[in-house]
Amino acid sequence: MGVVRGLRWLGTRTERYDELVAFYRRAFGVEPDLEEQDFAVFRLPDGATIEVFGPSDTEHLHFDTGPVAGFTVDDIEAGRVELEAAGARFLGPTGRTDGWAWAHFLAPDGNVYELSQPAD
Repeated sequence: MGVVRGLRWLGTRTERYDELVAFYRRAFGVEPDLEEQDFAVFRLPDGATIEVFGPSDTEHLHFDTGPVAGFTVDDIEAGRVELEAAGARFLGPTGRTDGWAWAHFLAPDGNVYELSQPAD
């Protein structure tokens, strides 16, 4: 059995930031938990998170294949090992903040995905 426990996060980078944020408000009936210049965070009723990055965002330039799905794991380093063995190519080191850890990777389909380890 694999290390992935579920789908927890979706991130998307878009030139049409204002339109997408307005769409999520209307379509999902939620307001952003956080909204800054070209960055919004929506929390869905099941606890999943959607982050929208606008055109001025420079930290997510690698989100160039479409929305990025984030898969939850209990141990980010074990997840990296397992996915690398399965053919994933990680795009950099594991990021960490406030107890969270994440790592972006290219899957064999050429799309970017994320492993995410929640804070304890």
